[in-house]
Amino acid sequence: MQVKPVASALRAATAAGRRRAERWAGSPRALDVLTALSCLALMALDLPGLAADDNSLDGLQAAAVLTAGSATLLLRRRTPWLAYATALVFIGWLHELTLVQFALYSVARYKGRGAGVAAAVGYVAFAFALFHLPGWPHHKADTLSAFLGLVVPIGVLATAVGIAANRQDLVRELDARRAEAAVLHAVQQERTSVARDVHDFVGRELTLLTVRSEVLSTRARRTPYAKDFEELADTARRAHLVLNEIIVQRGERATTPGVEGLSVLAEQSGRAGSPVRLRLDPDAHTLSPLRQAAVYRVVQECLTNAAKHARGETVEVSVAADGPQLRISVSNRLPTGTPGRAPVSAGSGTASMSERVRSLGGSLTATRKDGTYEVVATLPRH
Repeated sequence: MQVKPVASALRAATAAGRRRAERWAGSPRALDVLTALSCLALMALDLPGLAADDNSLDGLQAAAVLTAGSATLLLRRRTPWLAYATALVFIGWLHELTLVQFALYSVARYKGRGAGVAAAVGYVAFAFALFHLPGWPHHKADTLSAFLGLVVPIGVLATAVGIAANRQDLVRELDARRAEAAVLHAVQQERTSVARDVHDFVGRELTLLTVRSEVLSTRARRTPYAKDFEELADTARRAHLVLNEIIVQRGERATTPGVEGLSVLAEQSGRAGSPVRLRLDPDAHTLSPLRQAAVYRVVQECLTNAAKHARGETVEVSVAADGPQLRISVSNRLPTGTPGRAPVSAGSGTASMSERVRSLGGSLTATRKDGTYEVVATLPRH
């Protein structure tokens, strides 16, 4: 009787594991691990000759040294110069040219054309200097031609491929930002269109209500109801003015502010009675406009919730880069003697905030711990 539920659970677990494996396989970390393993496999082909050539390492020691060297490629996105420096050590010590190819490619791709060219020139100059030292490479009649035919092409080819990959990365990022900007512009246009439709329909009804109230006020001038009709007309006129101010004028203003607007939010919250301590990572200014707008809306909604449920308490706001992710954290203490509430309200503002974060591939969580509310949202930086 339990076979079907167990089979269903196994299928669900298998599908979840497959999805996690697919996400990991396509992640930058997985590519870095694959790159390091590929470099190690290529260098392992030279293991039999390394110990004899160097006369200071046995096979096991040489394997450990090569593994440590290839492991530097795990950091090639942030610090490709570490792999580059290790590769130069390998050239002078072990006469090994494999790692330098991966290192030159990494420098050119993740640090740009200028850094790639400088790394290639430094590599060729370093190898040329070693060429004049006794014992590296072994002096033969064709050593110079071998140097020009092997060492130089390795540097030029690896750097050129890295520069080409860097250009492709820049093109993809530019296309992504253009697409995000187009989406943001389309959303803003749609909001403006909706706002104008609301103004046209609701404004027309308010105008009719104002005119009708004034007519009734005139007709009832000598009755006890005249003052009521005048107040109704005044209310309708004020409602029309508010409609113009909120919908028309706001719809024609600029789009949602980016991270530069967070300081203004903090000041407004402080004046309203909820002081804010804001910590903003400078890298947040490099985000696309769509992501900056999401950061602004998340912080805005959290400050609104804090004003509702913890007025007077200091709100801690942190926007920090965490590798490929951007982490937004908003927390505040609960007032003493206040019964526990959910960390965020269940209103449409919270739903909109969560939907905005998820639409950009991020996540949002809210927790209550030790008398503190904390909302944490993560967004991919690219």
